[in-house]
Amino acid sequence: MRTLAKLTWVEIKLFIREPITVVFTLVLPLIFLFVMAGVFGNEPENREVFRGVNPTDYYVPAYIGLVIASIGVVALPVHLTGYRERGVLRRFRASSMSIWTVFGSQVVVSFAIAMLGAILLVATAIPAYDAAFPKSPGLVVVAFILSVLSFSALGVLLGAILPTTRAAQGLGLILFFVMMILSGAGPPREVMTPAMHWISDATPLRYVILTLQDPWLGFGWNVEASLVVFGIMVVAVLLSARFFRWE
Repeated sequence: MRTLAKLTWVEIKLFIREPITVVFTLVLPLIFLFVMAGVFGNEPENREVFRGVNPTDYYVPAYIGLVIASIGVVALPVHLTGYRERGVLRRFRASSMSIWTVFGSQVVVSFAIAMLGAILLVATAIPAYDAAFPKSPGLVVVAFILSVLSFSALGVLLGAILPTTRAAQGLGLILFFVMMILSGAGPPREVMTPAMHWISDATPLRYVILTLQDPWLGFGWNVEASLVVFGIMVVAVLLSARFFRWE
């Protein structure tokens, strides 16, 4: 436990020092919020394409999902592949550090960064755009925890199987922007084409957004979406343990 705590503290400081982490987890979601709020406002007449709610109310939980996704597909894979290239993982192994300690530290750091990003979004959207507070805060917290665990596991998996930092960064950016545009964090699903719906349904972020949005907007717990998110987490953990490479 002491080893995990020390490693987590070091990881938090390293994550914060990486510009790509700060930009994609803390800055870009805020920029997207400003853009979408500027385009659609938070007026009731736009509700028909935003699941029957005001646009900003729709986008706040969606962008919390975007923060979580950016950690999983951009920050974590780049961080872990960079460790492998520099021989840090090899030194961890030589010091008898278990693979679960490495995974655990990444999950704790992911929670810390995701919470910071979510707080920034909510603290900005509520006073600036009169966004609504979550209707079911307890369920939102559960959804947040499940979503962070799922995308953390996915990020560790990508970091485990991708060979280089450049590959991790390239694939991560592609996944991030595809999911951002098509999963509900960009144009509302109601204005997308059938082909875009098909791609959206194949992205993990789509189900994370639904898992967060439904209790936030007062629609209750989305069982189907949460089961998909949970399934992604389980599969990613098992595959990460199987294919993780120290060097």
